[in-house]
Amino acid sequence: MASILQSSVILSCSLSSSASSSKRVINSAIHLPKLSNISLPKIQTTNQKFDQEYYNNSLLENKNTQILHDQQHQNSTNSKTIVQLYAILEAVSDRIEMHQNIGEQRNNWNTLLLNSINMITLTATTMSGVAAAAATTCSDSSLLALKLSSALLFSAATGLLLIMNKIQPSQLTEEQRNATRLFKHLQKQIETVIAIGNPSEEDVKSSMEKVLALDKAYPLPLLGVMLEKFPAKFEPANWWPSTMFQKKNKSSNKVGKMNGWSEELEMEMREVVEVMKRKDSEDYERLGNIALKVNKSLAIAGPLLTGIASIGSTFIGNGNSLAAFVPLLAGSMAAAVNTFEHGGQVGMVFEMYRTSGGFFKLLESSIESSLEEKDLERRENGELFEMKLALSLGRSVSELRELASKSASYRMEGVDKDEFASKIF
Repeated sequence: MASILQSSVILSCSLSSSASSSKRVINSAIHLPKLSNISLPKIQTTNQKFDQEYYNNSLLENKNTQILHDQQHQNSTNSKTIVQLYAILEAVSDRIEMHQNIGEQRNNWNTLLLNSINMITLTATTMSGVAAAAATTCSDSSLLALKLSSALLFSAATGLLLIMNKIQPSQLTEEQRNATRLFKHLQKQIETVIAIGNPSEEDVKSSMEKVLALDKAYPLPLLGVMLEKFPAKFEPANWWPSTMFQKKNKSSNKVGKMNGWSEELEMEMREVVEVMKRKDSEDYERLGNIALKVNKSLAIAGPLLTGIASIGSTFIGNGNSLAAFVPLLAGSMAAAVNTFEHGGQVGMVFEMYRTSGGFFKLLESSIESSLEEKDLERRENGELFEMKLALSLGRSVSELRELASKSASYRMEGVDKDEFASKIF
């Protein structure tokens, strides 16, 4: 009994100790760390870093979007410019075809009118001779018929000659040849701009101005806008726009790289310009004035002679033997003059001199415009410019430099021994 009681006491103490221990464990489990001990600033710093990265990514994305938009706008502008250049190119190709066709037509005019007028003139001259020979044997009615026929044929030849001398078909043909060549040159320039890529609005504007300048320099219609065939003074042709050599945004100082230019090259260009002015341009102006005077004289002499022959043929058979020689002599001379003027194509020769004078004027303006530009970066590359000029004059670059050095030495010596700058014309 005593042992049982002792076991109960021990069990009770054990349970009490277990309960107390369990209570302590529960209490220790309930006492959690306070929220005030949590480090919140670290979480806030992480959020700020994330926000900064998001902001930077947004800026980068906006920048990339803007760059892409600018590229698309540039591509759209380039596409529009290329389309405009192709439209101008089509117009140039059409003008080339028109000038070629009309040039062939006017060349046929020259041949047909020349042959027709000569045949009419020689026929009228022959009839005048027959009428003079048969003046004493033929009846009055037969003689009158020969005289009227001769007078009418001479009058017809006079009218046709007046028209032919006014329009100068050989000169018109040369105008169309020059226009065809210049339009083909412009066509190649536009094709080169497109092939190189990245054309600008300035290229479109420049091409349009060149097309309109060529239309004005070499018009297709005859009435109203036809070039004056007998001007008071010889003047070189002008087929480039007036704004072609205007300076834009000129700088007063030489900035940037030399761009292929040097003091020696500038002196060389100035000497070449002086040679062209003293020799080539002056010579073509002299020859052009001679051709103009000869053409004027022949244009007046032809109709005048056929008119005299027409009047003289009406006096055949009136008892004056001298009157019979007037239509014969005038008619024969008229045929010879007409053949020399239009068969020799004196009008074409004058137009050739006029175009050649314009060619040298264009080269002179191009060189002077480049030298007046103080900003070397705005000039065309000097070495390329020198090569183009040499090719235009039919020379090599070394020959062009030799020409400039000789010109400079001759001017220092005070002698005029310059050779012509061009070896082509």
